[in-house]
Amino acid sequence: MEQLTLSIMERDVTPATTESARSPRLGAPLSSLAHFGFLTLPSFSMIAFTSAIEVLRMANYVGRAQHYRWSVLTPDGVAVRASNGMTVKPTRTLEEAGMPDALIVCGGTQIRSAVDSDVKALLGDVAQQGVPLGGICTGAYALMSAGLLDDYRCTVHWEDLSTLHKEFPRVHFADELFVIDRDRLTCTGGTAPLDLMLNLVGGRLGQNLAAQVSEQFILERIRSASDPQPIPVDARVGFSRAELIEVVRLMEANIEEPLSLEELARLVQLSQRHLQRMFKVYLSVSPTHYYLTLRLRRARDLLRTTDASIARVTTICGFHSPCHFSKAYRAQFGHAPSVERRQAN
Repeated sequence: MEQLTLSIMERDVTPATTESARSPRLGAPLSSLAHFGFLTLPSFSMIAFTSAIEVLRMANYVGRAQHYRWSVLTPDGVAVRASNGMTVKPTRTLEEAGMPDALIVCGGTQIRSAVDSDVKALLGDVAQQGVPLGGICTGAYALMSAGLLDDYRCTVHWEDLSTLHKEFPRVHFADELFVIDRDRLTCTGGTAPLDLMLNLVGGRLGQNLAAQVSEQFILERIRSASDPQPIPVDARVGFSRAELIEVVRLMEANIEEPLSLEELARLVQLSQRHLQRMFKVYLSVSPTHYYLTLRLRRARDLLRTTDASIARVTTICGFHSPCHFSKAYRAQFGHAPSVERRQAN
């Protein structure tokens, strides 16, 4: 494979002079982070890596000041190939770049072989100095293997959830896009780092600037930490449970006019009792609760991303009573649909 090199250079911008742009002392809240170090491991995910850095670059551009800077790191300062065969330059050692305000581990397809004693030692030294640590894509594995996510909430890509959950019982896994727990930041792969970094930018420089950054990337909205990562049902339960997968797909295809439990059971040729048992065993909820959650998440997406009235959303998501919809929505998300719409606006 021909090796390609990607050079990431910080833009020449006017240095920020506001109080919020100064580098925080160790232990400072995450909202004051200004210098990010990205520890790239062999075969790291380029889309996750660049999604994170591009938010910082665009925040500087939109904010017309150097609010952020970043360093690309490896333990020995030698650039490593991403999973697409490209390398990133300049790449430095931690000593050459200086201690960042937060260190983010960038993982990929070969994460287990990439996390060696040098990586663990580096992460342990950084943690001892009180620097916040993070992982994007499979980067969280490096923190887990070094014991640096014990008793923390974290998230990883859905493909790795089951395996890592068994391997690291002291880590509290979530199925969210990203998780910020005290001085740990973890994020799934793909474009989810965009949302993590946009939330950090919003916390430090304001939601208005974060929204301007997202508009530059043609994003419909900035997803929050409460957004679940979309996990295919076959990944949750395994391909062997064909009946359960079929039931979930029937639910997803019938949101506006929900099917009854009796109809679902009949369509997949199972008894209602057997259907109830499968959901309890494999998804830890009843079919009714799972179906209701699907409809409510669909409603939340519509409230956040469309101009459809709350009454229209009520109908689209299969609720015949606005009162029932509002009550169910509040029970699921902790606030009324009208609050969701105001926050989206």
